[in-house]
Amino acid sequence: MTPEPVLDFPLSRRGDVLPEECTWLREKQPVARVRTLTGDQAWLVSSHALAKQVLEDERFSLKDTAAPGVPRQYALTIPPEVVNNMGNINSAGLRSAVMKSLSPRADGLVDRLRERAGEFVDALLTEGPPADLRAGFADPFSAALHCQVIGVPFTDWRRLMSGLDTAFMTSAHAFEGAGLNWYKDLGYMVERLNAPDVPPDSLLGRLGALREDRESAHLTDEMLATVAVSMFGAGAVSTSAFLSLAVLALLQHPELIGHLREHPERMGRAVDELLRWNLSIGDGLPRLALEDVRLGEVLVEKGELVLVLVEGANFDPAVFSDPERLDLDREHNPHLSFGAGRHFCPATGLGRLHAETALSVLVDRMPGLRLAVPAEQLVWRTGFIKRLPERLPVLW
Repeated sequence: MTPEPVLDFPLSRRGDVLPEECTWLREKQPVARVRTLTGDQAWLVSSHALAKQVLEDERFSLKDTAAPGVPRQYALTIPPEVVNNMGNINSAGLRSAVMKSLSPRADGLVDRLRERAGEFVDALLTEGPPADLRAGFADPFSAALHCQVIGVPFTDWRRLMSGLDTAFMTSAHAFEGAGLNWYKDLGYMVERLNAPDVPPDSLLGRLGALREDRESAHLTDEMLATVAVSMFGAGAVSTSAFLSLAVLALLQHPELIGHLREHPERMGRAVDELLRWNLSIGDGLPRLALEDVRLGEVLVEKGELVLVLVEGANFDPAVFSDPERLDLDREHNPHLSFGAGRHFCPATGLGRLHAETALSVLVDRMPGLRLAVPAEQLVWRTGFIKRLPERLPVLW
């Protein structure tokens, strides 16, 4: 008999406190039956070993989580055919254009990012404390990176970021605004794809050039624009949420800000530890079982939904010594914050560069940075794919 759900999922939306259920789940029921927002049932996987197994085993599919009639984590906010379209595009030879655009070694990128970060800090210093670090730094800095990589004007960043508030909502039921939001952003990227001023070394520039290749004649503007919309959305919301929570972690451990300022050469390792510690992935990573698969003591049946609890894996004491200590010098750090297997995030290098640049500038220019309000007064967004503070008020 199928066991009854042990809890409703997702867990707490606070991004500064590890959900209390994590330890119990990992120790008592590392593969536990849960109830999702839609009322469907799923298996929640919370140990590092089993999470890694799910993410690396191709019998667990991401694409098929959008198929009709399957159990869902939450209602789709993009047309279901878009998920398949992304798979078709990936197999159509566009991976090279995407990977070149995501390279952290692009000419001038490091200098441009440091310049942008400095501009946002200058604006905060001019405004004076208290100021909202998310609105004044994390959001625009994340948008700046992705506008440059994709090839859209930075002057459009607010319009693009506001669309993400709808694109990444988590709801029990589909809603009209989701589809309208998707096609609005798709239309924008189609226009930019055909704009005369698109930088040739940007994603849109590279995608547009492919249309001259006879072998790519089947690729429509909408298919190419889908890549750009998806990359901006997934990239900008992830980097902004991570950066907001990484800064919050440092604000709650102020001695670490001084540590990083004195040892800038250790920033790379520090970012990896902040990635492990970070709770921005607010919902489990979803996979659909394509056949019966045994996970630990549980037989997951074909057609069942599996959710990987990243914070469960990243705080697993079987892999990380003293996991609830934020150790910026941690050497062994096989966290799963970028996923694993076929869907390992292709922008890991770019994401690390973004975080290292942002944190380096902040600890150097604002060494006295601290929270302007008690941590328990922060307001955490609900109904969203990321754990995210609505505002991050700071002093310096």
